[in-house]
Amino acid sequence: MTFIRLLRRFLAPYVVSVWLVIGLLLLQAIGNLFLPNLNADLINNGVAVGNIGYIWHTGAIMLGITAALGFISVAAVYLASRISMGVGRDIRTSVFSSVQTFSQVEMNRFGAASLITRNTNDVQQLQIFLQMALTMMVVAPIMAVGGIIMAIQENVTLSSLLIVVIPLMAAVILTVFSRAVPLFQTMQKRIDRINLILREQIMGIRVIRAFVQTEREQDRFEAANLDLTTTALTVNRIFVLAFPAMMGILYLTNVAVIWFGGHLVDSGSMPIGNIFAFLNYIIQILMSVLMATMMVILVPRAVASGDRLMEVISTAPSIVTPPDPVSPDVKSGEIAFQEVDFGYQGGEELVLRNISFTCGAGTTTGIIGGTGSGKSTILSLIPRLFDVTSGTILMDGIDVRKRSLEEMWQEIGFIPQFAYLFRGTVADNLRMGHPEATDDEMWHALEVAQARDFVEAMPGRLQGMIDQGGTNVSGGQRQRLAIARAIIRSPKLYLFDDCFSALDASTDAKLRAALRQTTESATSIIVSQRVSTIMHASSIIVLDEGKVVGIGTHEELLRTCPPYEEIVVSQLGKEHVA
Repeated sequence: MTFIRLLRRFLAPYVVSVWLVIGLLLLQAIGNLFLPNLNADLINNGVAVGNIGYIWHTGAIMLGITAALGFISVAAVYLASRISMGVGRDIRTSVFSSVQTFSQVEMNRFGAASLITRNTNDVQQLQIFLQMALTMMVVAPIMAVGGIIMAIQENVTLSSLLIVVIPLMAAVILTVFSRAVPLFQTMQKRIDRINLILREQIMGIRVIRAFVQTEREQDRFEAANLDLTTTALTVNRIFVLAFPAMMGILYLTNVAVIWFGGHLVDSGSMPIGNIFAFLNYIIQILMSVLMATMMVILVPRAVASGDRLMEVISTAPSIVTPPDPVSPDVKSGEIAFQEVDFGYQGGEELVLRNISFTCGAGTTTGIIGGTGSGKSTILSLIPRLFDVTSGTILMDGIDVRKRSLEEMWQEIGFIPQFAYLFRGTVADNLRMGHPEATDDEMWHALEVAQARDFVEAMPGRLQGMIDQGGTNVSGGQRQRLAIARAIIRSPKLYLFDDCFSALDASTDAKLRAALRQTTESATSIIVSQRVSTIMHASSIIVLDEGKVVGIGTHEELLRTCPPYEEIVVSQLGKEHVA
């Protein structure tokens, strides 16, 4: 079972502490089982005959045992808390580490909202379960078995009541468990859905307001919230019925013990003190079953959460470094596509078909084409964010699938289409590209990226704060900071994924001129919608519906590639074609 494998894996480092908790709870159970006997002796041999000395002596022993049990209980709960919090910490670390190895395929499979839920809510459910299991679930069977043994020793006739009572309680527990497990699994999926909608509403708040869709989004959230509420109410109704049933069985058992026990006392077959002892044992047995019922509330949800967590932890990334990676003798950033086909998992058609081209070392290659033609996908295949469906991509003459991922990524400066900045200072974001970068190196990168002016104007300059996602700077400023972050690492290969789209024409021209000087010894591949951005490239690749329809310089393509000519005319006018 997945849930058991998860616990076995993460409880292993705490096995000594777990056994210590069990030992403490065993001592506590023995003490609790011993107290009713003392109570019976106190009534039969002290209270019944008015022996004050016996009462003081036995009462002192009972108070001492009670104090010791209190200390043991505190120690057991403390250790159980340490264990549960430690296991939660280890699971969160393991989930986070697993997610860091995922390729885009696995990220798309799970989704960001679900991964966040698993690493927060699901881990919390497991922590609560472990906390309760190491205290209640451990002590419950000890108390139940010990109570049955002691009750039989007190009176075999009265103990026959357990033959009826315990199966009744077990039937209630099994019924609740079988009904609750599927519902708790559904609840976790409903929480995923709420997190997804909330995440979309937070990130897309401007779009929602711009298109006056606030009411529609509220309806979406209310529908998801209602689904979760309905499922939670269904689960609670099951337990609402379970607890009165259990308590009813408990009270009826007490009545039966007093009724039948009273007849035994009246006939002289049983001392009155033993009736109280037997009643205490029966209560301990039934309370243990009640504790087990309380655990039934936690077990189904913990099982569902454990399965979801193990699914993430046990998922092997589809893109990994090969066992024996190959490193090129010369690292120049040269790229070659050889008959590459690519289709997204689950997609009906290929996104790229028979793509073949070469980007020589130290050259600049532009890629242009209509929306959805596969421009960004080509860049994603080079650093292996996805793997090709067929064909080969060579970097410095070696198939990228045979190279070490870490080593290859060190040679690439990737500026994605949607520039993302992390919460922290400007320097923190730049040093993601080069952790040991000096202030001079950062200012140089900012100057090349045409970002120096607005960074100097920020309070704190390099120590100026950037909000999560870069929401406190404009789109163009985000793009320039992302470009500076790539420049500062001085890679052999630059991949610019339409990262000039938010820049005005003047800034775009200045940035490209500065980049030509900085990246002249490196290979650059620029994806762009603008002809002006890539028209001076060494080579331009024109894509149309996932196929290469033209390769050449700007002048060559104007003569030989009608799709490129159409793009130029639509953007620059007919005078640029003549």
